[in-house]
Amino acid sequence: MSKLSHVDSANRPTMVDVSGKLVSEREAHARSVVKLPQEVLSQVTDDEISSKKGPVFATAIIAGVMAAKKTHELIPFCHPLGLDSCKVVIEIDGDSAVIDCRCSVTHKTGVEMEALTGASVAALTIYDMLKALSHDIVISETKLMSKSGGKRDFERE
Repeated sequence: MSKLSHVDSANRPTMVDVSGKLVSEREAHARSVVKLPQEVLSQVTDDEISSKKGPVFATAIIAGVMAAKKTHELIPFCHPLGLDSCKVVIEIDGDSAVIDCRCSVTHKTGVEMEALTGASVAALTIYDMLKALSHDIVISETKLMSKSGGKRDFERE
């Protein structure tokens, strides 16, 4: 079994020491999928849903970027990163809103958690803004799609 990175030799939680790592360009892509019932899908016009709280997808994009930038405040042991880029895109695919969050940084540590946090918070924002229409909205998955620039690259097939 491989050793967990956030546990020290005495099995206590700890932040990873990145002082010996080299700075490199790092990128990550995460995706969240929000399944929308028909009564919500019927509200989509020009790839957006207007609600009493404002434009749903535009607001979710802003929330996702803001969350990615604050990941270190939300997830214990995440290093604070000054993101070089964070892009959130939301598209309707069948009965789902598909959220893609892509982050990049030039740093000693990766941006997977930032991309995952951005996609997750965008999904939660969609739920929050649309729950008045239906509670049958389901955030069905959040997953890392790819990462590059660290010890090992990853690409989901």
